[in-house]
Amino acid sequence: MIRWIAITVLAVSVTATAVWGYQEHREKNAILIQAENNYQRSFHDLSYHMDLLQDKIGTTLAMDSREQISPQMAEVWRLTSEAQADVSQLPLALLPFNKTEEFLSKIGDFTYRTAVRDLDKEPLTDEEVKYLSSLYDQSGQITKELRKVQNLVLKDNLRWMDVQVALASNDKQADNTIVDGFKTVEKTVSGFDEGNFGPSLTGTSRENKPYRFVKGEKLSKEQGEDRARKLFNIKDNINLNITETGKGSDLPIYSASYRSDGKNGYVDLTQKGGNPINLMIDREIGEQKLSLNEGLEKAEAYLKKYDFDDMEAFQSNQYDNLGVFSFIYKQDGVLIYPDSIQIKVALDNGEILGLSAKDYYQNHTEREIKKPKITAEEARDKVNQNVDIQTNQLAIIENDVGEEVLTHSFLGTLNNETYRIFINAQTGVEESVEKLSTKEEKFDPSL
Repeated sequence: MIRWIAITVLAVSVTATAVWGYQEHREKNAILIQAENNYQRSFHDLSYHMDLLQDKIGTTLAMDSREQISPQMAEVWRLTSEAQADVSQLPLALLPFNKTEEFLSKIGDFTYRTAVRDLDKEPLTDEEVKYLSSLYDQSGQITKELRKVQNLVLKDNLRWMDVQVALASNDKQADNTIVDGFKTVEKTVSGFDEGNFGPSLTGTSRENKPYRFVKGEKLSKEQGEDRARKLFNIKDNINLNITETGKGSDLPIYSASYRSDGKNGYVDLTQKGGNPINLMIDREIGEQKLSLNEGLEKAEAYLKKYDFDDMEAFQSNQYDNLGVFSFIYKQDGVLIYPDSIQIKVALDNGEILGLSAKDYYQNHTEREIKKPKITAEEARDKVNQNVDIQTNQLAIIENDVGEEVLTHSFLGTLNNETYRIFINAQTGVEESVEKLSTKEEKFDPSL
């Protein structure tokens, strides 16, 4: 009798274990499938935007009037931004791709500087037309290589998750078709004549930086799991999958993910200190119940809770019922643009659905800020007189050669568009002009 009871208990235990294992396997697969779908979408969007980008540059070369060229340049800049966003969504952090990112950045810099200047007084020079022509040819070469990769991805049903795993584990035996394709793109861009970028654009460096502000004691895997649960705000009964980067990684991290009640969550946090580099939670967002300003308050509270001090909101976007907020560090009244963090907030209940703090951890430090040599009034005279200035603020930004410079930052409007214009506070040189999306809400840093 006892023997049959023992057999029955054992059978039930085995069955329960099998069911639990199957459920865990299903949940993990669901997260992997979603990540794969996101990667595939970003890659095909990148190919599409590069194709369209070349077409728009070609159209610009055929134009001869300021009324047509300026909007077209703005459109090229928009497509460049879209392509950069697509690249940022791909698992290429461990793959050298900085030359291609630099190329896109240079296109964006050139086209917006051209779009906002008065082309009646300062028409395109022969050198600039030549530069545009080289951009057309070069973007065509990139598009051609991306199409080759796209064809192989579709033909052989290649998976981006395999790329991520191969790069993270440094697995040289894995199928590296996609990796090889992107290396070819990078090699193609590296072969471009640097002189074609023009004197004001050469030397820009977008290479990956070390994480200079990662502090704290090394966490065990169990401690990393506890930290991830707090960041996700989930209970102990929810299953959490956690992995760690391979040996030799520049930044050892724990990656944690979960799936529960229609939510998929993913976070990367440093093994040293448990600092969150990025966090994503995907779920269906319900009817909006919070205003954008109330969403901002939720984002600010989240930053304070996890010791991101002296961060100031400087812009926000709303996409359907999702609020996206950008924060920058403020030191002694000066805005430090390189030290930035982005937060996504669901406007149905105020839940934090996303955090990106890579720039913050790569750049943050206490700086020795020199006094400006020119006043805000003197800097204002360097700005296009047609721009209606709304606010101004001292700010540190990175210039075209990757150096931090102190600037007078002006927020203003021109032709119903909003711009941020940065004038070097030591030399009076215009360092950068940034066009803001019409969806953005601008925060007055003086308030």
